[in-house]
Order: sequence, then structure tokens, then C-alpha cells
Amino acid sequence: METLAKRLQVTKGSFYWHFRDRRDLLDAVLDEWKLGRIADIKKQTAARPGEELAALRHTIEVYSASRNRKGLPIELAVREWALRDARAAEVVEEVDAERLACATRLFVNLGLEDGEAAARSVMLYAYVFGYSLMRCDRFLKDTESTRAWIARRIAG
Repeated sequence: METLAKRLQVTKGSFYWHFRDRRDLLDAVLDEWKLGRIADIKKQTAARPGEELAALRHTIEVYSASRNRKGLPIELAVREWALRDARAAEVVEEVDAERLACATRLFVNLGLEDGEAAARSVMLYAYVFGYSLMRCDRFLKDTESTRAWIARRIAG
């Protein structure tokens, strides 16, 4: 905690005024990430009746867009952290469950059966994370057409 306090240019006492200990700080970071991710997921997948397909396409577009790259390093860091920390793993699972539940709801409201809706939700997030990690714009000639083709397959 001393190193962190020095880097932030605060005293250890100031740090401990806000957090009981290192674990308390880490839990606060995880809680903040979880709340932010879930709020964003709910915002992106919100749809009025009859507008589910538009919301789904919007969700695919937002999460696969290059502007989403700024959140990817944080996502990867939290996921890597979750490989060695039970609390982080629990939080990642909660966020993933919410992501899938929100997307599944959109698919179900479009008339898909539960199983297909769940599978398409997994496909949606596999695409979003995979596409972001691969940096397809570096080797595909027409990324926009490719992304649109994939989105049509996911959205149906």
C-alpha cells in the first residue's frame, strides 16, 4: 500500500481513511467495474416492445466498434485477475451472466426459443470479444462488410 500511496501522492493515513486494507481497495475496484459494466449492458440492450431487433443491432455495433477498444484492456485485466482471485472470478461471472441474460431477453422477445436465444447470446459476446482481440482491421480489406455480415448472422 505504501507504493500505491506514493504513486498517488497521498499519505498512507489518507489511503486508510478510505479503505480498511488492500483487500478492501481491490473489492472496491471490482464493485466499481461490475456496476459500470452491468449499467452499460442494461443501457445498450434496453428496448421498447417492437424495437428489440434495433436494440440488438445497436448492441452488436457498440460493442464491436473500434471505439470500444478503450475498455478492452480493462476487461482483459479483470479477466486475467479472475484467473488467480476467487472474488474477481465471482464478479466476472456475475457480469457475464448479466450480459448473456440481457442479450438472451432481446432474442426471446424477437421470438426465438430459449435455447437458441442463449446460444446466439454466447455467439454475440464471443464475436465482440474475439473481434476486438483480433484487430481484424489490420488484415481484412472490408471490415465494415464483414462486421455487417456477422451481425446479420447473430441477429437473424
